[in-house]
Amino acid sequence: MTTVIRVQNQETESSRHIIQDDKPPSLGCFGWFIIFIAIIITIGLFPVTMFMCIKIVKEYERAVIFRLGRIVDKKPKGPGIFFVLPCTDTFRKVDLRTVTFDIPAQEFLTKDSVTVSVDGVVYFRVFDPICSVANVANADHATQLLAQTTLRNVLGTKSLSELLSDREGISNNMQIALDEATSVWGIKVERVEIKDVKLPVQLQRAMAAEAEATREARAKVIAAEGEMNASRALKEASLVISESPSALQLRYLQTLSAIAAERNSTIIFPLPIDIIQHFTSKKNE
Repeated sequence: MTTVIRVQNQETESSRHIIQDDKPPSLGCFGWFIIFIAIIITIGLFPVTMFMCIKIVKEYERAVIFRLGRIVDKKPKGPGIFFVLPCTDTFRKVDLRTVTFDIPAQEFLTKDSVTVSVDGVVYFRVFDPICSVANVANADHATQLLAQTTLRNVLGTKSLSELLSDREGISNNMQIALDEATSVWGIKVERVEIKDVKLPVQLQRAMAAEAEATREARAKVIAAEGEMNASRALKEASLVISESPSALQLRYLQTLSAIAAERNSTIIFPLPIDIIQHFTSKKNE
């Protein structure tokens, strides 16, 4: 029972802190006095102060208003027209469009101790203007620096083969890591892409030599397999021709006609011994 009561007390205390944080901060008596004077001056000099009070933000912009150094509302103003008090209110515009920037080439050692230079591009946008203004001095610059360090940290755990073959997976890991880190700043990282992977010249030559040797070995294997298949076909053809002696003569004549068709040439044609024996046998009779 005591543990349950303690947990309930902790929950109630945390809920009280949350409620207190949600309440707007008090300006104090002096702050309200300054605001009252600013309102009186604005009303007294209305034709002049009208141009100072009316502000306009575009459709893709939002305005975060500070009154005496404090954020006025939990929601930014805009798009369209909004009003500010002169002398007490200041505002800052925040662009909600997607912004891109290039990650400079980063040199690092891969998991298998290979020096590689990699660059990329990041797409991000602001989803919470108040956090992007109040929680970080320069959200764009902070995101760029974080992207450089994240690129080095993520790629340092990959080997060269993984870096060259799994770019999409590495981009997704970087996008998740950056999105988790920049959510406190009101930044949403939409996409991360690796542009180019630069290898040392010596490593490129070694990889080219390895690929060439692999291609030559594969070509030799294919040529050997072709010769083996051709020898098997010739063996089968010789068995067929051996069954009929006249087939060999016909094949010999076909070869001669094919040679003569290609170019004009003189061919010495030897007579078969069988024909000569046939004529000699007739004379003896």
